[in-house]
Amino acid sequence: MSHIATSLHIPNNNNRRHNFASPQSLSDWLKPRLPSNSFASWGVNPGTKNVHNLWLELSQGETSLDDSNPPVRTVQVVKVLITGKDGKFLLESHHELSNGKVSQRNRPLTEKMKPNEVPESTALREIREELGSMLVVGSNAVTIDRNSYEMRVEERDSETYPGLLGCYVFHTFYATVEGLPEGDFCSHEVDEYADSDDKKVAHKAVSVKKHYWKWVSADSIQP
Repeated sequence: MSHIATSLHIPNNNNRRHNFASPQSLSDWLKPRLPSNSFASWGVNPGTKNVHNLWLELSQGETSLDDSNPPVRTVQVVKVLITGKDGKFLLESHHELSNGKVSQRNRPLTEKMKPNEVPESTALREIREELGSMLVVGSNAVTIDRNSYEMRVEERDSETYPGLLGCYVFHTFYATVEGLPEGDFCSHEVDEYADSDDKKVAHKAVSVKKHYWKWVSADSIQP
């Protein structure tokens, strides 16, 4: 059985990281550091989220911001490659958001790690949250292949928060989930911010309501 990493050295530029008292203080800090047209698109353009989402990520310890130009958002992400009986993989084609917009995804199951989580527990949580409405109650249908674990770091512009540079630490597993439909299907998201202590901010954030899934061949999965 392979070792699952519980702590990692994440590359950063050693600049000071920030905490913000409110979404407004975060917005005030971001505006002079980002192109105005990029920041104005947050929560407006399809696939983007707003400053309330980023503030919640920061306050819940899911994300950190480095004081650089542009600021760097560092996040640890668990990716689960769910395999079907015919060797195909489950891909999220798109999802519906609380603001009525549709975000194109075309990627496997992914989720941000919470503080004090290890990658395997995040994998189990994201399967429960995003596919839970399709799972058989009381069954032990999820199997995580611990030996498949891989980690890699990628830096690129953020699609969710245009103008921010993203440092993504990806933790990848293969898994099987019994009882899923063999064709395309839709699942309902568990309340994304149910654990938030600030319900007023959570209400203003953009959340995912429905996920749309399809089975694809291995060559359709991006690394």
